[in-house]
Amino acid sequence: MKKLVFALMMIVGMTVSGQTDHMKFKGIPIDGTLTSFVNKLKQKGFTLQESGKGSAMLEGNFAAVKGCTVIVNEHESGVVNRVAVAFPTKDTWAMLYHDYSNLKDMLTQKYGKPALVEEEFQNRSYDLDDNGKMHEVRMDRCRYVCDWALENGSIELRIEHMTSTGGCMVFLVYIDADNEAKVREKALEDL
Repeated sequence: MKKLVFALMMIVGMTVSGQTDHMKFKGIPIDGTLTSFVNKLKQKGFTLQESGKGSAMLEGNFAAVKGCTVIVNEHESGVVNRVAVAFPTKDTWAMLYHDYSNLKDMLTQKYGKPALVEEEFQNRSYDLDDNGKMHEVRMDRCRYVCDWALENGSIELRIEHMTSTGGCMVFLVYIDADNEAKVREKALEDL
């Protein structure tokens, strides 16, 4: 499980800063301490699976999907800045793409058109069937990603292959702009 947490933490990106309202995840502002945020998620029905320095992993239902893994990241400053959701792994492209496109449609309905959409397989030398597409996902030659740039942060949706587990899943990341800016400021101090 720890390998999954670290792998999921490694694939989240950076965002812009400068807003006063915090991004929300399940109605909870992405702010405060890890313990405080986790307790609020537990009140919403999530079960704590694992917790360590700077991150916690919970399990529960999200966006009408059962058995999602939620990873909460806390910066060394003691403030939560990112929340990620790993949806259950899928064995076929049809099921994986269904999850991705369903979430993309719902996010577009709520937040408008994404600022970035990249949906392609890097190996275009032949037509791919379902098995071929899953092979390309497992070989990390599939780039399906959407990004919504919002006033108070960003949301990124993508199809991922987790090398550590071999699973293929849809991955969703919520990044709070203000707290991510604090992370960046701290990193700039190191330079």
